[in-house]
Amino acid sequence: MSDAVLQIPCTTIDGQQSSLAALEGKAYLVVNTASKCGLTPQYKGLEALHQDYAERGLRVAGFPCNQFGSQEPGDEAQISEFCELNYGVSFPLFSKVKVNGADAHPLYVALKKAAPGLLGSEAIKWNFTKFLLDEQGKVVKRYAPTVAPDELRKDIDKLL
Repeated sequence: MSDAVLQIPCTTIDGQQSSLAALEGKAYLVVNTASKCGLTPQYKGLEALHQDYAERGLRVAGFPCNQFGSQEPGDEAQISEFCELNYGVSFPLFSKVKVNGADAHPLYVALKKAAPGLLGSEAIKWNFTKFLLDEQGKVVKRYAPTVAPDELRKDIDKLL
């Protein structure tokens, strides 16, 4: 699988066709996000990781999702504005996706298969589930939503 994950087509928040490979990273942190969640302040920590590690090759990629408590109701323009104004987000955001179910985005289908969650369940449980990938697109680790971005630094340092 690996490299194929990086090639899966994704649409940026401003409607451009892209992929994780287009970000040209040495490591990737893929996160499903939401603007009206108790965990939304994690955007600040994700931006800190982006600022601290971008030059070394970490690429943070946010994928807004409205599947958990309808906590991402806005359209792409509203989401982008919210993230920039409230958290200074400068890492790449992608268009809203579904992470579970029959309509789950192919990237999330691949990530969940590569790194099942608790008790082997592939389902994403909530907003801000994180996947750390290496340069080849292999999932190194899956993190629960409540794991703060700052807690990923040791694992990121090992990859870079």
